[in-house]
Amino acid sequence: MVYLLPPKLPLVKHASLTLGLLALTALGGCSNEPQGAGGRPTATVGYIVATPSTVPLPATLSGRTVAYETSQVRPQVTGVIRKRYFTQGSYVRAGQPLFQIDPSLYEAAVNQAKANLASARATADAASAKAERFKPLAEMEAIAKQDYTDALAEARVAKATVQQMAATLDTAKINLRFTTVPAPISGRIGRSLATVGALASASQADPLALIQRTDPIYVDMQQSAAELTSLRRKLAAGGVKPGDTTVHLKMDDGSQYELPGTVEFSEVTVDQDTGTVTLRARFPNPDGLLLPGMFVTAVFDQATDPNAILVPPTSVQRDFDGSAYVMVVDKDNKAARRKVTADRTYEDSSVVTAGLKKGDKVIVQGLNGLRQGTEVKPTPASTPQKIAPPQAAGSGKGA
Repeated sequence: MVYLLPPKLPLVKHASLTLGLLALTALGGCSNEPQGAGGRPTATVGYIVATPSTVPLPATLSGRTVAYETSQVRPQVTGVIRKRYFTQGSYVRAGQPLFQIDPSLYEAAVNQAKANLASARATADAASAKAERFKPLAEMEAIAKQDYTDALAEARVAKATVQQMAATLDTAKINLRFTTVPAPISGRIGRSLATVGALASASQADPLALIQRTDPIYVDMQQSAAELTSLRRKLAAGGVKPGDTTVHLKMDDGSQYELPGTVEFSEVTVDQDTGTVTLRARFPNPDGLLLPGMFVTAVFDQATDPNAILVPPTSVQRDFDGSAYVMVVDKDNKAARRKVTADRTYEDSSVVTAGLKKGDKVIVQGLNGLRQGTEVKPTPASTPQKIAPPQAAGSGKGA
């Protein structure tokens, strides 16, 4: 078959047009995507530079509230209770009268001691006067010296008896004062464990009442001895630094206690039954919201890690065995898989404590479908751009 050229188009011009169309077709088949080895497109990914940060190591411990001061109200003398001066459950102050024990016997004892003291003083005065009269007579040998010596001894015994009777009077007064049972400390008093008319004894087993001071209040926290030992080793090695002693409380209903407390000390012994060590914190409790015996949760920064690295949680992936890993950009601009230790979070970031070093480029964008060894075009994650996953080979724009 013979094709006829248009009569008005010379052959030379037709050949030039044909070459131009072929060139345009070739250019149209080119792609703007960067090409990797073998002609495969390079994945564009966003990365952040691993930078060590100081991150607190929070400890969450269960605890129980304990009264700051606790005192049992006990009688110090024996007698029948005549009055109760306090309202059960009210606040009492140190020295405030709480119970009145029948003082009759003790008033009589005071009166008797006073009389005995007066008698002893009279006897002492007479003995002293006698010794004074015998002294010059003995010097003149008008009486035997033995008589003077006996008179002088009687005077001294009489003076000692006066002191003894004075001490007896003091004891009687003290016992009389003990018939009024005061509050030993300031605090909230519970129910009365003895009623009016009951016999109170200094040797009885049960107290008359219990007073507890709850402002401030203690919180005793339990921590595993193994965890505490591990922390102390890290502190000694310099891997972590001591944290803050400020403690925050969560109530049993999940609400947050507004006022922070302070860790005061930890016990030096381990509980043999639970294998835990008790740490004690003190909290202000002006409104009495915390009551002794409540279960609470204490949270505080027990130490700080100055070498932790923070990464977005979406950049931390998990294997089938649960181990964590991240994708990094290696020196050849290829995606590399790096196993890390990231077992906790801080604010909105995952905390990596092992597996990364300063300067590593951690891929945080474009992770979908990214595999080990894939060539990538790394771009700082803060750069405003569209980060796309790698495309399949041969998916360039067609002609």
